[in-house]
Amino acid sequence: MRFALDALFADVPAEQVDEARDFYKSRVAGRGPSTLEGLKEARAKRSAPHAADPPAVEETVEVAEVGVPVRIFTPVDGPPRGVYLDIHGGGFYLDSAARGDKRNRELADALHLVVVSVDYRLAPEHPWPAAPDDCEAAALWLTEEAEARFGTSRLAIGGSSAGATLALATLLRLRDRGVVGRFTGAALQFGTYDLSARTPAGRRIADEYFIQAYAGHVEDRTAPDISPLYGVLDGLPPTLLVVGSADVLLEDNLALAGRLSAAGNDVELRVYPDAPHGFTGHPTAMARTALGGVDSWLRERITQA
Repeated sequence: MRFALDALFADVPAEQVDEARDFYKSRVAGRGPSTLEGLKEARAKRSAPHAADPPAVEETVEVAEVGVPVRIFTPVDGPPRGVYLDIHGGGFYLDSAARGDKRNRELADALHLVVVSVDYRLAPEHPWPAAPDDCEAAALWLTEEAEARFGTSRLAIGGSSAGATLALATLLRLRDRGVVGRFTGAALQFGTYDLSARTPAGRRIADEYFIQAYAGHVEDRTAPDISPLYGVLDGLPPTLLVVGSADVLLEDNLALAGRLSAAGNDVELRVYPDAPHGFTGHPTAMARTALGGVDSWLRERITQA
């Protein structure tokens, strides 16, 4: 067997790859805030999220005396085929569910899904395990209430960057509770699967402030609830992994794909050439192609009998 990275590349038109390369040549790569003061400044400077039309229904769901704010989008045309639980990114310490409103409205209408986005608590004010606690609570609420509330019990989950990490940690918690079978798929974009600095990719981000803010108080950050790469990964739903070949976290995404497959799961890996971390949020045709691929994959998972 010959193993080559380019053999894992997603099918992208050459002109889209060239356009993306030109875009990234002129784009200055940035890093997240490196101090609490920098984080507060970054939060204050964030632009307002793009509005969605129709807007989200804002609600607080209650599970085991835990109240979690969520934003709910229902399709404008016809009954929903399923429910997608979206977990936003932002390094565990930035952004909010509202920042995904435009994308989630489009997703709800295009795929005829209810999209529920979780406003989990952020670090450092609320370090681990606050965020996965909130995501688990929202997921459990859906397993209990989706059929009665939305007329469908078919569930999927996903997220990008820190959101992908939290989505996978949530699935592991649900698996251990015996309810993960309600989820038909997980779409995970460029997750941060090692916060312990033990993997090659993990070492590259070891000095990032977001790790200290989120899990700096934890002595062993190889705990799967923090670094899912180290978990027992059997019994999970079909998983799509999306990552760019220029992502600092590429190796951990490759490792996760291997571990998921070795554990007997259905896993699909799509690597996008020369794309850095967060590329699906950038204004390129390749990003639109990647997101369209995620949509198609979710449609197949959510509508399977």
